[in-house]
Amino acid sequence: MSQHPSTMTAITLPRFGGPEVLQPATLPVPTPREGEVLIKVAAAGVNRPDVIQRQGHYPPPPGAPDWPGLEVSGTIAALGGGTLDWRVGEEVCALLAGGGYAEYCAVPAEQVLPVPKGLSMLEAAAIPETVFTVYANVMEIGRLRERERLLVHGGSSGIGTTAIQMAKAFGAEVFTTAGSDEKCAFCETLGATAINYRKVDFVDEIKRLTDGEGVDLVLDMVGGSYIPRNVSLLRQDGRHVSIAFLEGPKVEMSFLPLLLKRITLTGSVLRPRSPTEKGELALKLRQRVWPLIEACAIRPVIDSEFPLAEAASAHARMETSAHIGKIVLRV
Repeated sequence: MSQHPSTMTAITLPRFGGPEVLQPATLPVPTPREGEVLIKVAAAGVNRPDVIQRQGHYPPPPGAPDWPGLEVSGTIAALGGGTLDWRVGEEVCALLAGGGYAEYCAVPAEQVLPVPKGLSMLEAAAIPETVFTVYANVMEIGRLRERERLLVHGGSSGIGTTAIQMAKAFGAEVFTTAGSDEKCAFCETLGATAINYRKVDFVDEIKRLTDGEGVDLVLDMVGGSYIPRNVSLLRQDGRHVSIAFLEGPKVEMSFLPLLLKRITLTGSVLRPRSPTEKGELALKLRQRVWPLIEACAIRPVIDSEFPLAEAASAHARMETSAHIGKIVLRV
């Protein structure tokens, strides 16, 4: 058993509100339970769900810490009972149900993965949430196949940059939307055909670019009015996967295209899934996606980094929506 301090700094949420409510506090270092490992955190990724939690609209699942943070990188500091796959001192990254904005976190061992070869600790902290989410929704639920077409909205976000690269690595053609020419240009460097939705109607543009054929799969985080527009672009047997609702979850639309084109409307959320389910995903990522990361076919895109104590500034940066790629806290 390695030695570690009894207390740590964590970024807590004494109340809900703007970025300024995020406050450093001294808390006990968690003790890993049966089947868990304790990670000494090197860096933590900042994600849109953290912002929504801070605003009071996304409570952590039962048993999870009540401060934010869904992904970290670091070294294993201690092992709970029954954790045979890991050793103290190994460099890892992990998907969490919460509590990543801290110097230490405890996590079910099956949600832990080795740091991919060639990635820094900072980069490794930027991959679990997006890679788990994209693989689960694009490859598994969305059943994306080689030579199919994917439309992903918000291509310059952490999810977007990962989805573009993963879909390309698996042999698909990718279209994306973004809100500025700079963001579109960046998405093009990742291999997508990018559309500035502030300048042109993305539906008209994709129809033009595909000779009216449209796409096979849409990964949508906008919701609202986007859903019927996305559906209008889907080909026969098309799939529409929702992972967030920035414009709201309520929508009015005709379901006739679903009958005529055998369209599947579905979606998922990762955070409440059990450690067993997340562990099954982690095994698939290790087999199918880690080699692509190590071969540089998929790389985390880092927008900016902030010290842990400046988590409020990191959230303020995310809320400008000016970022391209991931925002990371250095611990």
